[in-house]
Amino acid sequence: MTDYGHPLSFGVSLDPSADMLAATRRLARAADEAGFDLLAVQDHPYQPGHLDTWTLISHLAAETDRISFLTDVADLQLRPPAMLAKAAASLGVLAGGRVVLGVGGGASADAVAAMGARRTGAQTVAYTEEALTIMRRALTGEPVRHLSAAHHIEGYPAGPVPPAPVPLWLGGQRPRMLGVAGRHGDGWISPLNIYVPPAEVPARQKIIDDAARSAGRQPAQIRRIYNVIGAIGPHRAGPGLVGDVRQWVDTLTGWAVDLGFDTFVLWPVAAAPAQVRLFAREVVPAVRDRVRQLREQR
Repeated sequence: MTDYGHPLSFGVSLDPSADMLAATRRLARAADEAGFDLLAVQDHPYQPGHLDTWTLISHLAAETDRISFLTDVADLQLRPPAMLAKAAASLGVLAGGRVVLGVGGGASADAVAAMGARRTGAQTVAYTEEALTIMRRALTGEPVRHLSAAHHIEGYPAGPVPPAPVPLWLGGQRPRMLGVAGRHGDGWISPLNIYVPPAEVPARQKIIDDAARSAGRQPAQIRRIYNVIGAIGPHRAGPGLVGDVRQWVDTLTGWAVDLGFDTFVLWPVAAAPAQVRLFAREVVPAVRDRVRQLREQR
């Protein structure tokens, strides 16, 4: 059993498609009112139909009151770390600290190259590891000077400092990037449950834990986030987790106390508004209660 003991958080993934903006606005407001913790927005700027992630988040921050925003995940190769930290700090100031910075090395090397960045796998890992160090310093307002083969920052006087610390969560699934998460991340963001199925999670968690210990950190310092695609209710088929409320409650509870996840981001495959309401009303409170009971029994 692996349970790192973090409080549970729940989020909803938003569609960044330009032609879905009105529906995305409504879903963001509904999730805010329903008490969700996070609104997650993917970052694939090379998709011509997608709005820019930071522009969309800034727009939605003005449409909501209390919910935080997660970049799930911002492409570091297309968003240099000093500038990305500036954007996150600015949003933190403008939105009262409602920002979590999820970052990654880029989902598609060819698509990233089409927008001007081309690195090998090893280069991407090194670039990402150094980028996390740069962003962590910049987000605290510490001047940044970092000269290396991957980054050339000659003296950035960082600021403003957001009213609350901006967590740095790293997305990835391969061993070298998981090692970076263990050494430097405040959290690990797993890809969708159809790309990293539950049976493959323990091996990845071990890589993160071993890397954390090798860097003098405790594995429990690192949050664990699962992007969960699926459908709740009488859906006969579909990708990911498909089943009734009881199956969702049982499954997410197991993923929390057995696999170590503390944050679940819902990616509804159909009827998003109804799915979000059902998730908030029947799944989330039941999972919180079950996990609490299991933790108290230890």
